[in-house]
Amino acid sequence: MNPWSRPWHQARQRVKHSLKWKLVRLFLLLAIGTTVIFLVGMKEIVRLGWQGWGRPLLADYVTLLAADIGTPPDVERAKALVARLPISLHIDGPQVQWDSHPQRSAPWQRVPSPGNQEGMVHIRTLADGHRLVFGLAPPSPAAHPKWVGWGTLSLLLAITWIAFRHVRHLLRPLDDIRAGAIRFGRGEFDDAIPVRRDDELGELARQVNTMAQEIRAMLDAKRGLLLAISHELRSPLTRARVNAELVDDSPERSALLRDLAEMRDLVSDLLESERLASGHAALQREPTDLNALVVDTLATHFAGQPVEQQLAPALPMLALDRVRVRLLLRNAVDNALRHAADATRPPVVSTRLGDDGSVTLSVRDHGPGVPPEQLAQLSEAFYRLDRSRQRTTGGVGLGLYLCRLVAQAHGSALQIRAAEPGLEVSVRFDSTPSDAGA
Repeated sequence: MNPWSRPWHQARQRVKHSLKWKLVRLFLLLAIGTTVIFLVGMKEIVRLGWQGWGRPLLADYVTLLAADIGTPPDVERAKALVARLPISLHIDGPQVQWDSHPQRSAPWQRVPSPGNQEGMVHIRTLADGHRLVFGLAPPSPAAHPKWVGWGTLSLLLAITWIAFRHVRHLLRPLDDIRAGAIRFGRGEFDDAIPVRRDDELGELARQVNTMAQEIRAMLDAKRGLLLAISHELRSPLTRARVNAELVDDSPERSALLRDLAEMRDLVSDLLESERLASGHAALQREPTDLNALVVDTLATHFAGQPVEQQLAPALPMLALDRVRVRLLLRNAVDNALRHAADATRPPVVSTRLGDDGSVTLSVRDHGPGVPPEQLAQLSEAFYRLDRSRQRTTGGVGLGLYLCRLVAQAHGSALQIRAAEPGLEVSVRFDSTPSDAGA
């Protein structure tokens, strides 16, 4: 695509979808239509009036003018009439040949046939055989200066600009409502939509603000309920695990302990996701060697698991919350192991130093991958490719969601891409020594 055509296309799309410009175009069409109808109507009225009562009066007046010129026609009198009145005169006869406007080429300047009495041309034949052809004189160029046309155009453009500014002022609350809806969609409810006027749009802004506050209250209530339930579940789960430890060793005991561990991790993940999503979790940043954190996390949680490490040397110290970055790495690796169990190559955890001093942490598997249309949904809460949620297919869909929340809490974003084969999850941490002491 031409580099100049893209901005032009975007501008056309904005104008096409702009309600303000649609209203301005409507005003212009109404103005032009009204003007055309008025001019055509007035022209028709004048034409019918001319045929009805104007022509007889003009015919009598032309008869008086012909009598004033005399027989044979007196050229001096004809010149005086033409100089005094806005008419043209052509004299054609055996003795006198004279034309008041010999340079003309307009239709009324041509001498009509003797039987032509239509239009604005009147013919009088004198007794001596001379024929007088009366018509309207062409307008003088000085009567229509050039500035009239340019002035009319400038006035039309000025009216259009005034109309656009007025419409833009009237519809400004729509821009505020649109920006507010985007903020509310991101979960930012602190800044309400400003109510600029007491009209329908002002009332709409107040109603949207009320709706946003109700949604916020509903979300806070949901988070509070989920946190309360998660807290209450911890105690019975702990007691159940202690009791299970007292049972004799058996396959059923191992399965019970595994299920209790999964339930414990699920409750912990729910609590952490709600803290991060609601903004109540303050990061405990401290200078961190990311490579050492990766090695320690893999050794603690994935000992004996086939996970490769490709760690860049000499990474700068990063201001990170170690507990939450460890949570991010644990969930990303667990997701890679779960979905690449039959892959020919194990998952790879890597770190990479960027040219701007940032450090990228990546976890890639070599499994079957994910359809491209589902990539954007992988980091949503409780989203899974397998809707059956069977034990063999993994958890409940909080792993990558927690990874995204941890990345956002550190001022970054979780990137998920198809690695062909497999899937790669990465997050970039900026090297900001000023935050190290936070």
